[in-house]
Amino acid sequence: MDGLPTMSKKLPRPKIPSETTESNVSNTSEATPKKKNQQTPPDESLALGQYAVEILQQEYKQLTKQEKSVLADKDPEHLHQMRVSSRRLYTALQIFETAIELPKAASPKRVRTLTRVLGQLRDLDVQLQALSEEYLVQLDSAEQKQLTPTLERLKQKRKKALAGTRDTLSQSRYCDLKTAFESWFAQPRFTLLGNLPIKTILPDLLSPLLSESLLHPAWLIAAADITEDNVVVLHDLRKSCKHVRYQAEFFVPFYGEAFKSWIKDLKILQDNLGSLQDIEVLKHLLYKQQMDPRQVPQLQQIIQDKQAALLSKWDVYRQPYLKADFRYQLHQMLLAPT
Repeated sequence: MDGLPTMSKKLPRPKIPSETTESNVSNTSEATPKKKNQQTPPDESLALGQYAVEILQQEYKQLTKQEKSVLADKDPEHLHQMRVSSRRLYTALQIFETAIELPKAASPKRVRTLTRVLGQLRDLDVQLQALSEEYLVQLDSAEQKQLTPTLERLKQKRKKALAGTRDTLSQSRYCDLKTAFESWFAQPRFTLLGNLPIKTILPDLLSPLLSESLLHPAWLIAAADITEDNVVVLHDLRKSCKHVRYQAEFFVPFYGEAFKSWIKDLKILQDNLGSLQDIEVLKHLLYKQQMDPRQVPQLQQIIQDKQAALLSKWDVYRQPYLKADFRYQLHQMLLAPT
């Protein structure tokens, strides 16, 4: 494995049934972005604080460049990309918080609040797109008619959420956040830790979140044991995997091919769990609309079939993470940047 001279074999990848994931509207275009910092080998003397500035600028620019398009509301993809960028910016702030001194207006809490506002609108887009483009087209006219009131209610909720998003992006609080970041980029301030070479402390940055993810209880739930009550635990694992993946992507230049392969596998796992969560959201939506499942038997069958197909892969995805040698090699990989 690249970066592990003491190990003779490459980190094994989980045996994934297919690297073409199920249709998952909520994860569209959330592939690892091709970033400038990933193209050139890092300087050996690069300080943690300096790298923090580069990553934060990168994510901040990705966030703000979507702003006008989100306000125009012509293409939901811009909202999706802005939400992803806000999540990545929040993750970066968490990673580098011990190395940098940011103004209060640029705090992780402020960024997370923005993410939640964007998320409320994005979740409605996902539900509308799934119903209209994935489910409705497979139903006969009678069942399509049954879903019409649900679609109309979602559209009304979206109008309110869009108004809320536009209001947030025009408020002084959001403007203050942008001003704070831009001022800090012009004159960044670091802690003593921020002056250390990044390769000296890189394993210490990455290892805690990996450990937290490996200790997640969802790995212990077999597909046959998943119920309406514990499926929420899988959703929480999905969020954990996403957080780990974002963090890992920031440090791709410091590791080898095995590291990149692991990130790719995390994305596949995350997408699978995301599709399961989308189904749970849809089921909850139909329940809230007091829709009798007997009125839409075709829709119920489509949902059940898709859920079964996704669950059939879950045991394959989770098995490597239950094995001591796989977990050990993940830790070893992080301990040896190239």
